[in-house]
Amino acid sequence: MNKVKFLSIALLAVVATGRAQDLNQAKKAIDAEQFESAKSILKSIIAAKPTNGTADFYLGNVYLLQNNADSAKIYYQKGLTASEGARLNNIGLGLIDLDNGNAAAAEEKFALAIKDIRKKDIEEYIFIGRAYTFSNNPDYKKALEYLNRAKLINPQDAQLNLALGNAYFGDKNQNEAYSAYRNAYTIDNTMIRAKMQLGVLLKGAKAYTEAVKAYDEVIAINANYGPVYRELAETYYLWGRNEPSKYKVYIEKALLNYEKYLSLTDYSVSSRMRHADFLVLAGEYKALEAEANKMVELDKVNPRILRYLGISAYQNGNYEVAIKSLESFISDAANKVIAFDYQVLGFSKIKKAIGEDGKNLDTALFDNGLLDVKKSAEMDANGLAPNISDIGKKLYELKLFKQAATIYEIAVANKESKNYTLDNFYLGNSLYFDNTRKDVKPDPVALQRADLAYAAVIEASPKTQDAYLYRARTNSLLENDEMTIKYYNDYVNIVTEKGAEELAKPAVIKKLIESYNTAGASYANSDKTKAIEYFNKTLVIDPANQYALDSLKSLK
Repeated sequence: MNKVKFLSIALLAVVATGRAQDLNQAKKAIDAEQFESAKSILKSIIAAKPTNGTADFYLGNVYLLQNNADSAKIYYQKGLTASEGARLNNIGLGLIDLDNGNAAAAEEKFALAIKDIRKKDIEEYIFIGRAYTFSNNPDYKKALEYLNRAKLINPQDAQLNLALGNAYFGDKNQNEAYSAYRNAYTIDNTMIRAKMQLGVLLKGAKAYTEAVKAYDEVIAINANYGPVYRELAETYYLWGRNEPSKYKVYIEKALLNYEKYLSLTDYSVSSRMRHADFLVLAGEYKALEAEANKMVELDKVNPRILRYLGISAYQNGNYEVAIKSLESFISDAANKVIAFDYQVLGFSKIKKAIGEDGKNLDTALFDNGLLDVKKSAEMDANGLAPNISDIGKKLYELKLFKQAATIYEIAVANKESKNYTLDNFYLGNSLYFDNTRKDVKPDPVALQRADLAYAAVIEASPKTQDAYLYRARTNSLLENDEMTIKYYNDYVNIVTEKGAEELAKPAVIKKLIESYNTAGASYANSDKTKAIEYFNKTLVIDPANQYALDSLKSLK
């Protein structure tokens, strides 16, 4: 009987060890971002022991990492009823509350998680710290508050130091983040993520050469650690953005490293979506379209795939598919719609309305697209630039000046845009040229708006000579002689300041003649002496100018 009892205890120990090992395997899979593998391991643990609340908690975490809050919530709630590890699931539910902007509800759940814990326990503090760090609505100060409570208990815990590094990094405290990551790796040299994060810090500091070297050190330790290739991909992308001359070389490296990352994690829909997000960022729309079509084969009902189809179809000129895909995505209230969705939908409608040459403009479709663009601007004005400027320029080049003006009006509403000055110039020109068309009676309101647009250009860039010229022309249409003369004179002064080389340019000479003749004509009925003076200025640079000669004759 004693032998049987001994064997039974031994067998239980083996089973317990096996389960613990399975949970450790799941943790390793999560760290390696092999989420489908992690889910499989955790589900097998739960199937073997339905009361394992810790496994429920980790499985909920995986679903959150895959942006599936509904499934995560199911497992967290199930975990609350478990006989072991139940309290952790309060933290998972609290994280969902944080993501939904309900910090008070989250605090209540976190309080339940740490109620009556043993004095030496720190795991709950670590997970609460992580919740505040990685929430969609992060609070790094709160994260550090909980993590430092754990630090008082056990400062030599590797997971704690990794969590501290992440919280300090989010709080933009690079020195403390570096120290915490280094400590984590020193305490446990199998914690390769901590070493990788040292490279992430360098990436954030735009020290791209050093960041790549740091990642190469990680690869030398474990060439099969997938996340390091994702970081390499993002680093090469940012490097290319900072060195445009090498962008093509670096983006090729970025894409190769992202493919390597996928090969070492999994090719699930969620992984492909992360890849798709990167392709959007990198502007690789042919590859995005191919990825989107692969995702459709795997999951025909996942709504986010419609976003990728819409974006890639727009960039590849298939506006009908783009409109259909994005309208379907936006119409579903369950989807988290962002400004970029409305932007691409609006641009798709506008491009389709314009056609190839703009000769058969679909006004109704254009106006509908304009509403979507305005909606995008309301959600995120910065997200429109510089894309909206490109749309405006296309309309301008097609001489669809009225439509171009409506686009530039949206663009200049964002004074922080890098294109603000140029967009104001094109806004003014669009309104001006729209009012110079044949059989069109000048609209004083539109022309006054054009005058304000040129004023914004002059304020931001006082040496932009054509802003004065077009402001003078605009005031001429408004029949405001005083301001017409003023801005023509300003134009003459600006080009004169630039010297003989500028004054010798044929285009400038033509505009000087326009300035003198228009000023002369404006003075003709009020000050003949001034009028004669300006017409004579014309004859100095163009002795045969017929308009000036005829005007002088009529003034004598």
